[in-house]
Amino acid sequence: MAMMKAAVFVEPGRIELADKPIPDVGPNDALIRITTTTICGTDIHILKGEYTIAKGLTVGHEPVGVIEKLGSAVKGYKEGQRVIAGAICPNFNSYAAQDGVPSQDGSYLLERGLCGCHGYKATAGWRFGNLIDGTQAEYVLVPDAEGNLAPIPDGLTDEQVLMCPDIMSTGFKGAENANIRIGDTVVIFAQGPVGLCATAGARLLGASTIIAVDGNDHRLGISRNMGADITLNFSQCDVVEEIMKITKGRGVDSSIECLGLPTTFEQAMRTLKPGGTFSSLGVYSSDVKIPLVAFASGLGDHKINTALCPGGKERMRRLMSVIESNRADFGSLVTHHYKLDDIIDAYDLFAHQRDGVLKIAIKP
Repeated sequence: MAMMKAAVFVEPGRIELADKPIPDVGPNDALIRITTTTICGTDIHILKGEYTIAKGLTVGHEPVGVIEKLGSAVKGYKEGQRVIAGAICPNFNSYAAQDGVPSQDGSYLLERGLCGCHGYKATAGWRFGNLIDGTQAEYVLVPDAEGNLAPIPDGLTDEQVLMCPDIMSTGFKGAENANIRIGDTVVIFAQGPVGLCATAGARLLGASTIIAVDGNDHRLGISRNMGADITLNFSQCDVVEEIMKITKGRGVDSSIECLGLPTTFEQAMRTLKPGGTFSSLGVYSSDVKIPLVAFASGLGDHKINTALCPGGKERMRRLMSVIESNRADFGSLVTHHYKLDDIIDAYDLFAHQRDGVLKIAIKP
């Protein structure tokens, strides 16, 4: 039996590199040889035990690679082709997909008895590194491959498209969910990789004033390159007070929360105008509270939208088109490179946010 190296979840606080069998390919699958992947903030939630997955599961959900083997029913692709697949790789025959929310692919749960008395398993359409083996490995099996694989345009490097499977798709969805119109004022809380992508997305959608909030001046500098007009360091000012001054007491048209903390959730609500939209992207590991006054006791015509990054080949095609046309450049977010053999060291660097790390390219 052919084997491969893979980073697997062992227990909270422990991910290890292990040998696992290379997956068999079913008729609707594709086996991808990973050329580049990365570590996500969600993987750190898994490492800490804040988000539960099965022991022994391969982690990671951002694949860039080459088709090694195609299932017999997969059409329109060829072996040896460079491709990506979204972190969300749903079954497009599911009820959720046909209802317009393929990222919440509930049929996948029902088939495996993960719903009902076992409780709701969040982010159902998110399979890689959640319900099935993920991408921090030498190979990954992509289910429903015909609907999920997207060819990489000639001339684009792995690093240029590495953000597409999750970070770019998530950040852009945050901006899309914020209902941004031309001339809007938008605040984006946290300028990590997702927040930086949300900042770029807000600019592309026509916001005229983009306020970026973070506690790291280096990241705030990068956010200006992504489209931020005003940057606020939360350690140096009262963020809510400053934003209300900037908007002359009106509040922002849209707020986007990209960190997943109760504090930033409340700040995003407190800076929002009546009738504004709050777009939530954070992965929360504890309860959040809606401030009563900011929510106008439920009478303020506010909108709160949550999101799991859209997947599928059309979403990936659109994101790579943005990059190919030079509308945005996210290759600069890759600050470090590690071999798969050294992924435990990469996790330590990323989890502790040392050395100005934003994203790490992991190469088998």
